[in-house]
Amino acid sequence: ADLGIPCLRVPMQRLEAGDAICKIWHSSGQVTQGQCGAIHYRHDDDVLFGVMVLPETTFKADADTDNHKTPLQQATESAYRQVFTLLDTLRYPYLFRFWNYIADINAHSFGLERYHQFNLGRQDAFLAHGRDVVGNVPAACALGFGQRGSAQRPLTIAFLAGRVAPLNIENPRQISAYQYPQQYGPRSPTFSRASLVRLGQDEVLFVSGTASIVGHATLHPTDVVAQTRETMTNIQAVLAEANRLASRPRFNLADLHYTVYVRHPADLAQIRTELAHCVGDALKAVYLQADVCRQDLLLEIEATAAHPLMLTSSQRD
Repeated sequence: ADLGIPCLRVPMQRLEAGDAICKIWHSSGQVTQGQCGAIHYRHDDDVLFGVMVLPETTFKADADTDNHKTPLQQATESAYRQVFTLLDTLRYPYLFRFWNYIADINAHSFGLERYHQFNLGRQDAFLAHGRDVVGNVPAACALGFGQRGSAQRPLTIAFLAGRVAPLNIENPRQISAYQYPQQYGPRSPTFSRASLVRLGQDEVLFVSGTASIVGHATLHPTDVVAQTRETMTNIQAVLAEANRLASRPRFNLADLHYTVYVRHPADLAQIRTELAHCVGDALKAVYLQADVCRQDLLLEIEATAAHPLMLTSSQRD
């Protein structure tokens, strides 16, 4: 922070023993940093990373104004509008990945679950800026952190964007999140299951937050081991789609760096054992305590991997 580097502080407890960790995105080129509204950002010629924190207390729930939008809905719409404005100004048109962290994500207020309020605000901003809400949407996750009952509910968001269009990937085992039926809220979530991006001489795969969902339904609602296994089956299906589109089909479970969001810390040992069974000794994972977007989901897993591009002979020349 002293250097002005945008830093996303995830307000979640790390569950396994070890020192604090920091995930760092490196650039080999000239880097420029700045601030636009609530966004602190850095970019090189190809990629921009930004972070913002918006307290919901900045926004008022007034039934006579703003179409009855809740404070969280207004904060989300404001945040995403700021992102789109910045990207338009600096000419980074393509969004790769969002990380969204929301206090009390499963709680209800103003007659609606807070995750559903977030989805309303997010889609409002996409539509206001002429962005697609079906198909051409970025990878993302949305998790809850433990400030239950706090008057301060900061919406915390980070994002990666660039100047090369990503390939957005869906999972054939699941209905696309942006096509969920209304039982999951008045607006569908606006994200793809993964994004495959060419960054320099690498292909980078961003796997969105993934859980034990087949079709659109939660499976194994009370069995954390079965949920872990189903989640990894979904990630394997996403990898198969990514390999179909990649220049060289070689993404596998052992390649990935995992962030595992665990609802109940007591489940950690069972989750770690099952992940080790699925991935093997190459498992690279960080475990954080978090609330997941559905009450019956006991964990969610996101992941990232990169491979060098397969160059043609003309490119090598």
